[in-house]
Amino acid sequence: MDIIYQDKRILVAIKPAGVLSTDEAGGMPQLLREALGEPDGCVRTVHRLDAAVSGVMVFARSAKASSLLSQQIRERQFGKEYLAVVHGCPPASGTLTDLLGRDSARRITYVAGTPAKGVQEASLSYEVLAQRGELSLVKIRLHTGRTHQIRVQFSSRGWPLVGDRKYGSGEDNCPIALWSYRVSFLHPETLQEMDFSHRPPAVEPWTQFDF
Repeated sequence: MDIIYQDKRILVAIKPAGVLSTDEAGGMPQLLREALGEPDGCVRTVHRLDAAVSGVMVFARSAKASSLLSQQIRERQFGKEYLAVVHGCPPASGTLTDLLGRDSARRITYVAGTPAKGVQEASLSYEVLAQRGELSLVKIRLHTGRTHQIRVQFSSRGWPLVGDRKYGSGEDNCPIALWSYRVSFLHPETLQEMDFSHRPPAVEPWTQFDF
């Protein structure tokens, strides 16, 4: 388990692909307790990544820290930036805003044409960092945190994420190219500004870009 920072109130670690963010068997909190040698230790999930997605995550180590970090997320004071490789060539930068619904039976998120029960607004901004042929490296800042938001918003515009078997073509021979690159927040005890980032691994399709 790759732990990049820890103190008595928070812990920052890299979530591997295929591992759940939530506190259940095989999930990140359990794996972190094992790595710390604290089987009964307090490790609480305050934000989530899709199981298939990897990257930087913050965990609380007390109930109060969890509450304060969750409040920052609700009040949009918790910064989350992602890197993605997408098919196609989006404009150099932009803001994507959609109404997203959730089909729980099929476990997919979709763009809704009109407001309805269960439909929520989703917004993100992005910047294209580089392009290689028909692939683009994109930095994304989330303004809302809807399920599969990044994947759906880009796919719906004809720019599916490389390796996304749920919302893409399913023809890419690699894991989904979505990485939680950076998180920023106020420390729940000291109120110090905290900022953590970590580059994605040197595997395809990330290796096609210099950054």
